[in-house]
Amino acid sequence: MDLKEIRLDGAVMYEGSFMEVCKDRVRLPDGSESSREYITHPGAVTVIALLDNGNLLMERQFRYAPQREFIELPAGKIDHGEDTLLTAQRELLEETGYVATEWTHLATTWPCIGYADERMEYFLARGLSHEGRKLDDGEFLEVFELSLPEALDWIRQGKINDSKTIVGLFWLEKHLKNWQG
Repeated sequence: MDLKEIRLDGAVMYEGSFMEVCKDRVRLPDGSESSREYITHPGAVTVIALLDNGNLLMERQFRYAPQREFIELPAGKIDHGEDTLLTAQRELLEETGYVATEWTHLATTWPCIGYADERMEYFLARGLSHEGRKLDDGEFLEVFELSLPEALDWIRQGKINDSKTIVGLFWLEKHLKNWQG
């Protein structure tokens, strides 16, 4: 059975600085019609920055929509047309002040498939050296070190509950164990 839905027409309901809310009319696989509401997003990167001492660079940041602080891996939006590795390098420097000599792409995930086209690219960064942070205007966060075992324990305790960070930490754990999928 072909499961593809065909877009018949649609409209942008809201256009923001980096995302849009759209509503489309679609033809379903059985020939009937329905509507789909979704967000278009340029995608983002998550950086798993592993220091020479084995600790991770983590961030504590307030997130407006849920109105609370989260413990997260460094991450950021891909600018239009930007290479994802360059995004990862830019975000690591801006948010933590570190640069890396070794980069490994670990995975691509789709965090919100029911209502958004956003993809998340995960990179492991090693060979870190500190050059100084360059936070964006209006960006406030605290950077700290955390061991992987402690980070995994924080997931179990509910201290880390950001999905991109949980996925990234689990990917790192598998990568360090030479997981072959």
